[in-house]
Amino acid sequence: MSAEPAEVDAARFREDWALLLAAGHGAAVHPGILHRLVSRTVGLLHRAQRDEPFDAAFAEEAGALLVDAHFTDPSVLARAVGLLHRQPDEDGRGPAVCGAFAAGWAAALRERTLREQEAIRTAADSARKDAEKALRASEARFRALFESAAIGIGIGDTEGNILAVNKALQDIFGARPEDLQGHKVNELVHPEDTPGVWEAYEDLVSGKREYLQFDKPYYRRDGEVVWTQLTVSLIRDDEGVPQYQVAMLEDITDRYRLQERLRHQATHDSLTGLPNRAAFFERLEKIFEDPEPGARFGLCYVDLDGFKVVNDSLGHETGDQLLTAVADRLKAALSPLGHLVARLGGDEFVVLLENCRGEQEAVAAAKTVLNALDGPVHIGDHRLAVGASVGVLERRVATTTPGAAVRAADLTLYRAKEAGRGRWTLFDPKETARAVSRYAVSVRMPAALDRGEFFIDYQPLHALADGSLAAVEALVRWRHPQLGVLGPDEFVATAEETGLIMPLGRWVLEQACGQAADWERRFGAAAPQMNVNLAVRQARNAGLVGDVGRILQTTGLDPSRLQLEITESTVVGPEDEALKTLHKLVDMGVSLAIDDFGTGWSNLAYLRDLPVSGLKIAGSFVGDLHDPRKDEPTGWRIVSGLVSLAHTLGLTVTAEGVETRGDAERLRQIGCDWAQGWHFGRPVRPAEIARRIAEGGLAR
Repeated sequence: MSAEPAEVDAARFREDWALLLAAGHGAAVHPGILHRLVSRTVGLLHRAQRDEPFDAAFAEEAGALLVDAHFTDPSVLARAVGLLHRQPDEDGRGPAVCGAFAAGWAAALRERTLREQEAIRTAADSARKDAEKALRASEARFRALFESAAIGIGIGDTEGNILAVNKALQDIFGARPEDLQGHKVNELVHPEDTPGVWEAYEDLVSGKREYLQFDKPYYRRDGEVVWTQLTVSLIRDDEGVPQYQVAMLEDITDRYRLQERLRHQATHDSLTGLPNRAAFFERLEKIFEDPEPGARFGLCYVDLDGFKVVNDSLGHETGDQLLTAVADRLKAALSPLGHLVARLGGDEFVVLLENCRGEQEAVAAAKTVLNALDGPVHIGDHRLAVGASVGVLERRVATTTPGAAVRAADLTLYRAKEAGRGRWTLFDPKETARAVSRYAVSVRMPAALDRGEFFIDYQPLHALADGSLAAVEALVRWRHPQLGVLGPDEFVATAEETGLIMPLGRWVLEQACGQAADWERRFGAAAPQMNVNLAVRQARNAGLVGDVGRILQTTGLDPSRLQLEITESTVVGPEDEALKTLHKLVDMGVSLAIDDFGTGWSNLAYLRDLPVSGLKIAGSFVGDLHDPRKDEPTGWRIVSGLVSLAHTLGLTVTAEGVETRGDAERLRQIGCDWAQGWHFGRPVRPAEIARRIAEGGLAR
């Protein structure tokens, strides 16, 4: 039987790779050494292209191995990247593998260069000491050393006056001695100077430090920019008083430009020149690093309609030209608006709107995309009509994560395609959550517990009176191997519909109680109360009381430190069987609270009959206070009324979704007891909660 196509491609790639390395070394390489290098790097690149999930480390290691074997000529890198680009790329990993390989090569080259620089710096430092001695002992010997040095050297006084420069330094600046001597060091400022370079220089000439080292750009006399590695050392007299400064400069312009090219290649799509997937996610994640309260963003997920037909009928070259034309149109239409346009791969593009002003702006961007692609594209003799479908997502940063946002926009895009293509569709959280949940549960969830894919984060609840840590809420997460980390909103509802919520809920209760008992043993009275959510099906299950009793006994947790949170829909009337279960739990010493109060039917007539001791005001009430379309004073009056009602019934009140210090203070003034939200802390790992308890548990 003939070899499989994949095996043929692999063999051909190995042969081409071996020829490339054999031709790319400046000197002869022992065949055995070259054979081992080829085998090792081909194996790593194959794993980068095929292993699931994708791991860039394999391609980075392959690039580093070439540098370790002295393949440091940039032309070798260019040929290697070109060979990788030509490989079959069914999974769309080609750009990522190329970028990772180039990044590994560049990092290794930089490390190698840094080692060489350190040797140069050591030699230069030795030269400085020799120069200092020569200045005191023999002007003739110093001058010979100074003028023959291979690196640029300049001498100045502690006032910053340049006293002397050697020939190598003149060559770096393209200057004559008189162009530098007699001038001030601080005249050599460049707009791209490393932050802190001049502060460090002032510390040096004042005697507070002995030397400094920076990569610093300068302007040459002809106006060109030269990048240097600058080392400035202080020379003291025999009594330790600063006398001179000696600057040593190495021209690193070629290396700097190579690094810039490699950095650009790693973050930009080679076909269209647009930012690639890695650059897009880096920009998106920065939005989430330290957002302002109420900050918003938007995504337009774009997929071309009928692109496969063009590729199949007219060929990939025409398809590539079409993609380039589309990229140019999108960039021309959206970049002037301040939006980032990136290519994610294939015929998928994305538009990122930072500091989005609302859904209308995001929808306007989607319409701009469709208008930009409205006219035909002329490629050779072909007049191609190109259309697109757009999934539009506009959210508050505080309500989602980068991964969840992209998944939601992608699912919204497919809703647009299903609706007929050539249109935009706005994100619908209910539709998206339903789609994600249905897929995740049906494919993976039944065995996810056994695989250890679930984990729990804990969100702090603080007492508003004194800012102390009062409780934590256990929030289950699912580290899904394909979809990434999913929050409870993305899978709990469907798990409840299918009955899978029972083993999952039992596991969460076991883990949370075990963690609470551990904190109780370590911190005593300072340990926070543990709040655990109960799904409706759990609360209606006859075995719940037995499960809770067994878990409390097994973990040793004091029942008074456990509070179970139920929704308003858990009990539908005074005769409901679930009500009996709740009373039994309270009789055990466990407390109950109503979660997300105000989002359900809120039958106040029987609220007083529930055995609950706490009430949590839904985060939407606090979030709506900052909605310009809604009346803020009325919103505060509603919240104040809810607090008064709860206190009348003897309930402790917790406000959810508190994101600002101002909201926390206002809630404290109207008598709200506890609060949780990003102002007090996001859900975090147990170790972070333990650290806060040890530090006193006060709110930030």
